[in-house]
Amino acid sequence: MESPASRLEQQMRFIIEADKLKEVFRQTVLTQSRRDENSAEHSWHFALMIITLAEHSNHQPLDVLRVLKMVLIHDLVEIDAGDTFAYDTKNMADQHARESIAADRIFGLLPVDQTKEYRALWDEFEAMNTPESKFAAACDRFHPMLLNMLTEGHAWRKHGITKDRVLARNQHVADGSTGLWDYALHMIDDAVSQGHLPDTPKP
Repeated sequence: MESPASRLEQQMRFIIEADKLKEVFRQTVLTQSRRDENSAEHSWHFALMIITLAEHSNHQPLDVLRVLKMVLIHDLVEIDAGDTFAYDTKNMADQHARESIAADRIFGLLPVDQTKEYRALWDEFEAMNTPESKFAAACDRFHPMLLNMLTEGHAWRKHGITKDRVLARNQHVADGSTGLWDYALHMIDDAVSQGHLPDTPKP
């Protein structure tokens, strides 16, 4: 049986490792300074969205604490696997495999019971087949769209992303929240009309 001291030591190793997420940078930029957003900042803003927007989930009642747990651990795998840009089809191909290996290592720093709990939560988020994971995924996809809207389409323009790709990538937001998807559609149309997101190219 593990001692309380050894259990705390394992938990502290995990907490110290998690600090590295602050060094993983994303393609989105902050709305004021326009520096690259890091994944820890994304996780915080994402968690704030969950507790603020939970009433807009398609599924009620929603276990908000379970969603928050998923949100706060989901991107920790990027410490090893890095951030994969949503429209990078090459790196998206093996993203889950890379992140799964990272999940084994990072969550494996914890005591066994917490390792199992965190890994199960991560797998639930990935599968997107529960009300909680569907809403988590909806907010996860909505967040970078919002930041792009607030930064004149920074990442979209940088990578030549067009409206059809944004729609295709993010349409499952509706599975978690039709309200958020309707809002996103208006944002996307506004981005196109303002010249921040190129319209779907003609065939």
